[in-house]
Amino acid sequence: MQSQEGGKSKGSGNLHGEVLSKIRQMIIDGELEPGTRIIERPLCERLRVSRTPLREAFKVLAAEGLVELLPNRGARVPSFRKEDICEGLQIMGALEGLAGEIAAERATDDLIAEIRAAHYQMYAHYLRHEITQYYGANQSIHQRIVEAAGSQLLQACHQALSVRVTRARYLMNLWDQSGWPEAVKAHEGILDALMRRAGPELGQRIREHMNQQARRVEEHFAELAAQQEKLSALAGGAEFAGHQAAARAATREKQAKAEAAGSDAQVAGK
Repeated sequence: MQSQEGGKSKGSGNLHGEVLSKIRQMIIDGELEPGTRIIERPLCERLRVSRTPLREAFKVLAAEGLVELLPNRGARVPSFRKEDICEGLQIMGALEGLAGEIAAERATDDLIAEIRAAHYQMYAHYLRHEITQYYGANQSIHQRIVEAAGSQLLQACHQALSVRVTRARYLMNLWDQSGWPEAVKAHEGILDALMRRAGPELGQRIREHMNQQARRVEEHFAELAAQQEKLSALAGGAEFAGHQAAARAATREKQAKAEAAGSDAQVAGK
C-alpha cells in the first residue's frame, strides 16, 4: 500500500520509517517543544503525508517515551522530569561502562582509530561552538563504544534507553553550555583509557562521565526552581504593592469626598 501524499514511489513501510525518523529528530532537536501538543495538520503539510502514517509514528514514539497520546486529541511532547532523566543517565552509565570494559578487549585497532577520529571532530566542533555538530559527534563516540562491545543485547538495551534520554541531553547542551569543558575533558580520559585498552578504568571513566551529566541535570532543575521561586516572590510583591496602591487611592477618594461634603456644609450654613 502506498501513500498518495507521500509519493507513489514510496512503499508504506519506507514512508512510515521516514515520518517516524523526522518527527523523532524534531522532538530531539527541540523543534517540537516539551509540554506542547503536536498539531497534526501543519505537520502533515510539512511532511507531505496523510494523518495515517503520522498517527502510526505517534504510536511508536509513545512506546519510546517521546510523545504522550491524548484521547481524541492527538499527541503531546512530554515535559522533562528530573527523576526520569537522572535515572536514565545513571542506567546508561552502567550500560556504557560495561560496554567500555568489554570493548577494551574486543575492539579492533581500526574501530579504536575511528573513535579517536570522532573525538577530534567533536573537539573541533567544541572549539567552534557548533552545538548540533558537537552533540552529534559526542553521541557517535558513545554509540561506537557500545557497538565495539559486540553484544546485540547490550546494544538493544542501550538504544531503547538512549532514545528517551537523548532529547533531554541535547537540549541541556543547548540551554547551558557551561558543562562543555568538563564533558570534553571526560571524553579525553575515556579515549585515553580505550587506546590503552584499560577496561576497568574505561568503564569507571564512562560511569563517572554519565553521573556528571546527571548532576548537571539536577543543578539545572534546581536553578529553574530557584528562578521560579524568585519570579513568584516578585509577582507576589507586585500584587501586594498593587493592593497598597489601591488602598491609598481609595483613602484619597474618601478624603476628597469628605472634604467636598465639608465644603458643601459650610456653603449651606452661610
